[in-house]
Amino acid sequence: MILNADIISAINNYAPLSLQEKWDNSGVQLGDVTAPCRGVLLCVDVTEQVVAEAARRGCNLIVSHHPLLFKGLRNITGSTPVERAVIAAIRGGITVYSGHTSLDSAPGGISHCMVRMLGARFESVLEPSAPGAETGLGAVAVFETPLNEDAFVRLVKDTFGSSVCRCSRPAGRNIERLALCGGSGGEFIPRAVASGAQAYLTSDVRYHDFVDHGGDIFIVDIGHYESESCAKQIFYRIISEKFPNFAVYYSQTEQNPINYL
Repeated sequence: MILNADIISAINNYAPLSLQEKWDNSGVQLGDVTAPCRGVLLCVDVTEQVVAEAARRGCNLIVSHHPLLFKGLRNITGSTPVERAVIAAIRGGITVYSGHTSLDSAPGGISHCMVRMLGARFESVLEPSAPGAETGLGAVAVFETPLNEDAFVRLVKDTFGSSVCRCSRPAGRNIERLALCGGSGGEFIPRAVASGAQAYLTSDVRYHDFVDHGGDIFIVDIGHYESESCAKQIFYRIISEKFPNFAVYYSQTEQNPINYL
């Protein structure tokens, strides 16, 4: 019999909670970890719709990238989307676990996965958790065959399913060395420049970051969801390798909350 705790333990072994950032809330969000696991539903964000889908599929464990609970709830009345998702999960006997920056910083985590998806070779962590550590946020990678800026943007859009990229002004660079960070990684642009990368791929870059650093490095900003959707693939692989033939599903109701018109 496989328990929710067994699934969670496999994820924690791959991406220990000790790796999460101080401000984060990775880990068990709610529910009974000692219950037998009837199935796992994977998502980026936990919503009412995702909880309802888990119930329909007979899954009593949801594994998400973004935590359902970032801040303490002073009331649980159903007045907000988070509160409604919490109520639905509790009523349905569904446990929720989130691996956020713990997965971002793990070897083989989000940024490592992005490197593989782009066909590049991982070289080092962009922002190590400690000097010389193999854990940390972001990645520096190398393309065996350099790409011009237009070709790089096309590769990014095709790889991550992003219909739009916000980019700094092209400067005729050939991109051989790449820095990237899944999620909101604008704060690491100076480190990306210092790494010698010709391009930096991340999301949620501020206007003034483009102004201040666009001349130093080719900044490519894809959607936040697009940059972290691969979390579901990582969770699927962790669980399937540990528990072959176990019922693990990608959420079919989850959609990118941002629509490009």
